[in-house]
Amino acid sequence: MSESTSAIIAPPRAVPDGYRDRLLHAATFVLAVLLFPVAALRAPGRARYLACQWALGLRFPRENLDGLTPGTRAAFTAARTVAFWRDGQLIGVTSGHRDAGEQFRLYSAEIRHTGSVSAARRRVLPPEESSHVRGTALDIRPYAGARWLERHGANHDLHRTYDNEWWHFEYIPDSGGRPPLRRAHPGAAPAHHSTHGAGS
Repeated sequence: MSESTSAIIAPPRAVPDGYRDRLLHAATFVLAVLLFPVAALRAPGRARYLACQWALGLRFPRENLDGLTPGTRAAFTAARTVAFWRDGQLIGVTSGHRDAGEQFRLYSAEIRHTGSVSAARRRVLPPEESSHVRGTALDIRPYAGARWLERHGANHDLHRTYDNEWWHFEYIPDSGGRPPLRRAHPGAAPAHHSTHGAGS
C-alpha cells in the first residue's frame, strides 16, 4: 500500500457497500441530524461542519487525524463535510500521518516481504520520501469516498497521486487546483506536466 500499511493491513476494499455498510451509512446520517442542534448551539455558523465531524468520528472510531499539517487537516475535513451534506458520501481515513519510525518499519517489512528494495518501493517509501511522514498524505476509505475525492478533491487541493493506489491522496496547495500527473506507483520517477496538459 501507499507508503502504506500493506505489510500489516490488507488494502482497503474496492467493492460496493454491503448491507452492514449501508446500515452504518444511514445511521451516520441520522446521528449527524440529531447532533446538528447541539452543534448549532456550540458553534453557530459551523453546525453542519461540526455535526459531520462528530458523526464521522463515531462511524470511523479508529481514525486519527493527529499529525497532519494544519492545511491538510483543514482541507480534508472541509472536503468531507461537502461530500457528506451535499452528496451523501461518507469519507474516512485509514492512515494519515506516520512518524519516521513507523514508516521505516513498514518499509523494512515490505522489503522482507517482496525480497527487493525496488519491489518494496512500488508500495512503500522510506521515511525521508514519505508524504505520510510529512503529514500531507491520507489513505481514504471507503472506495466510493475515494472516488468522490478523486472527482472533487482538487477543489480542496487534495489529489490522488498514484495509479496503483485508489486510496492515496495528498494535499498539494500550490497546484492551483490542477491535479498533478500521477505516478505509476510510489517509487516511480516524478511526472511533469507537459504543455498539452495533464494526463491520467
